[in-house]
Amino acid sequence: MLDLTRGQRSVLADKLPDAANLSAGALFFGQFLSDRPFSLMLAVVGILSWFALFSWALVLARRNDQ
Repeated sequence: MLDLTRGQRSVLADKLPDAANLSAGALFFGQFLSDRPFSLMLAVVGILSWFALFSWALVLARRNDQ
């Protein structure tokens, strides 16, 4: 298992929401800018990745406070 220091957890908890927003923007909202038809599967993957990364950031932030 990856054992992070308090500072590393803090930085990771700070940057994971940025990665979550980037994945949702690319996979969900980016579809509206392309000429391809809307893909529901790609949209679902984008939203699920946003929830997963944001949840992970919350877990790390909570663990950092302890």
